[in-house]
Amino acid sequence: MKEHNTIKRGLLVLCLGAMRMTHILAQSAQGIDQATSEVQSYVDPIANLIIAIGAVVGLIGGIRVYIKWQSGDQDTQKALMGWFGACLFLILVGVVIRAFFG
Repeated sequence: MKEHNTIKRGLLVLCLGAMRMTHILAQSAQGIDQATSEVQSYVDPIANLIIAIGAVVGLIGGIRVYIKWQSGDQDTQKALMGWFGACLFLILVGVVIRAFFG
C-alpha cells in the first residue's frame, strides 16, 4: 500500500512538472516573438543610416581622389580603390542587414 502511494505521488509530481514546463516554454516563446518584432522595428532605420553613411563616405572619397588626381599625386589609384571599397562595404552592409533581419 505504501509503494502504491509513492507511485501516485511520483506521477502527480511528474504531471505538475510537465504542466509547469509547458507554461515556461509558452512564456519564452512569447518573449522571443516580442524580441523579434522589436529587432525588426529597428532594421530599416539602421540599414538606411548605414547606406546614407556609405553615400557620404563615397562623396568625400570622390572629392579627395579628385583633389589627388588634380595635384598629380602618383597614389591616386590606391586612394580610389580604398575609398571605393569603403563605400561599397558600407552600402552592402546596409543591404545585408535589411535582407538578414528584415
